[in-house]
Amino acid sequence: MDPFLVLLHSVSAGLSSSELTELKFLCQSRVSKRKLERVQSGLDLFSVLLEQNEMSHENTVLLRELLVSLRRQDLLRRLDDFEAGAAGGAAPEERDLRAAFDIICDNVGKDWRKLARHLRVSDAKIEAIEEKYPRNLAEQVRESLRVWKNSRRDDAAVSHLVRALRACRLNLVADLIEEGQRARALQNESGDPVSLSESWDSDSPASGASR
Repeated sequence: MDPFLVLLHSVSAGLSSSELTELKFLCQSRVSKRKLERVQSGLDLFSVLLEQNEMSHENTVLLRELLVSLRRQDLLRRLDDFEAGAAGGAAPEERDLRAAFDIICDNVGKDWRKLARHLRVSDAKIEAIEEKYPRNLAEQVRESLRVWKNSRRDDAAVSHLVRALRACRLNLVADLIEEGQRARALQNESGDPVSLSESWDSDSPASGASR
């Protein structure tokens, strides 16, 4: 079965009846009242959204938004795992970009607004992101990066992120990204797994990235 459909089955099975009701309410602007009345499970709702091209294995933004609204961190982790697996089959440039996103989300913290401005994300979009994820810092960071990537389209590159991070004096985060790229390049050349810890001093505190 398609890995994305497996994910949707798993998410659907983990939903309570009250959570399904909340998801249907959140999708009122996207799905007609008649279709929503026929929805009896999460899978029913996801099937409608798939038919309407509201989500796909390449576009998981809406699914993430819905799970964030439910505050289901366990289901969000399943989505993260799926996206990580999808990245494994992506082009090297896309894998590097997704890995950079993960590092930034783990280390930038409240400095994400400064980084977003250096990436030319408008203040209006930054405010919209804060309103969209008012109590979820990690999703604020990730959404700002998605907005930047969508605005640059095929021109989005890790080098742009590294340059913006250094402009914000987030040099340790930039170093982590570049070391990760080098490790993956070595792995691709040799065919053997290369641990990031082999090329990066694990004693370096990521928590000091924003200092």
